[in-house]
Amino acid sequence: MKRFWYAIAYLAVVSALSNLAAVFSRRRFRPDAFPFRPYAFERQGRFYEKLGIRRWKDRLPDMSKLLRFLPRKAVGSRSAEQARRLVQETCLAETVHLCLMALSAPVLFIWPGWKGAILWAVYALGNVPFIMIQRYNRPRLQHLAQTLQRAEERTLEHA
Repeated sequence: MKRFWYAIAYLAVVSALSNLAAVFSRRRFRPDAFPFRPYAFERQGRFYEKLGIRRWKDRLPDMSKLLRFLPRKAVGSRSAEQARRLVQETCLAETVHLCLMALSAPVLFIWPGWKGAILWAVYALGNVPFIMIQRYNRPRLQHLAQTLQRAEERTLEHA
């Protein structure tokens, strides 16, 4: 039972340290480059829609409300810049969840055996839905940013 608590403590520390991602510059993330660009199988998010993402994505916890990340509903200002910023936030969030998955592997050594493997799998695979949400939202936000940019340019032309 002692190894179980060590494993839980380790995962809690890793999860808490993931909050440090809020200090990273979002400008370093290029949504059109690997690993963030859409894969062909994703079909601009339609793959995730077949998995019912619209039904469950808003039911998952949103850490951006507790941290300095942009909240889900931050597009309210409807500016192209705000939409581009949200695109970069999706890249950051995806990176954080991928890192959490990778950093969960030591649980297998802290608590060896099948019970440790179950804890590791639950924690690691628990990040997959959050990655899916980022990959689903990113192309939609990129399209929104392009649409808003065109609208802003038309407004400036007519002014």
